[in-house]
Amino acid sequence: MSSSSVLFDAPGPKARRASLISSIVAGVLIIAGLGWIALTLAAPRESGGITLPGYFDPSRWDIFADPQVWSFIIFQGVWGTLSAALTASVLAIVLGVILSLLRSSEIAWIRIPVAIVLEFFRGMPVLLMMLFILLVFSTGSFWAVVSALTVYNGALIGEALRAGLAALPRGQREAGLSLGMRPLQSKMLVEFPQAFRQMLPIIVAQLVVLLKDTSLGYIVGYAELLRVNMNNLASFYGNRYLFSLFVVTLVLYLIMNLSLSWFARWLSRRTASRSSGKALPPDDATQAILVAQASAAAKQPPQF
Repeated sequence: MSSSSVLFDAPGPKARRASLISSIVAGVLIIAGLGWIALTLAAPRESGGITLPGYFDPSRWDIFADPQVWSFIIFQGVWGTLSAALTASVLAIVLGVILSLLRSSEIAWIRIPVAIVLEFFRGMPVLLMMLFILLVFSTGSFWAVVSALTVYNGALIGEALRAGLAALPRGQREAGLSLGMRPLQSKMLVEFPQAFRQMLPIIVAQLVVLLKDTSLGYIVGYAELLRVNMNNLASFYGNRYLFSLFVVTLVLYLIMNLSLSWFARWLSRRTASRSSGKALPPDDATQAILVAQASAAAKQPPQF
């Protein structure tokens, strides 16, 4: 008996026929829906007594033949989004590492206040944080966006790293201490590198969210991709090009986010192969030796 038939019975001829028919009907409905949307967008429309061409008419896309438009989109919009995302990503990872170490401290008067701060920032909306930083500290739109994204995502990354530390076998810490390391030294050299490697795909996935959240900078006046395309260019060229600018903005966001998502999946497979022992040891020889010694000591039976 196969494992697939243990939980449910294998479908018979009638069930397979019904499944095939329902799949065909669903496919036809989806294609019909997409066709209706395409015809609706392509149809001319009335606006203020003037007949405007459909959204797919070449007159609505002719601005993209101008290299200056693409230069403005790339060097103002895309670069504004990427610069804020890259700066906030680096700072969020650094902040997350610090918060995870403080959150996992054995000293209560350090661990408890850090836990309260983490819960506060995790529950605070990013946009509200941007507005607070901009209005109270007058940092400017760029640093308002970067600071809010750093604090919010740093709190989430810190919790992920703390969970990675807590998920490690207790023997890793005991092995480091048995080698004569201090508790902090064991955490930094033995435990934390393993936790960081295990949580790395989750961290990268959170950075994808960070990149999308840069679009909130539109509200605080930061010149990122959404504001450059849907506000600046749309105001300059008119609402005639609003749909085409929306499509270009959507495609550019998809390219950036799907690239990061692909990197996260590749990193997940990479770290999985490392955890299974198929990858090379760490690049730092000293760290590799310490980890190897700690792992070997953890596997040894306790000495009485």
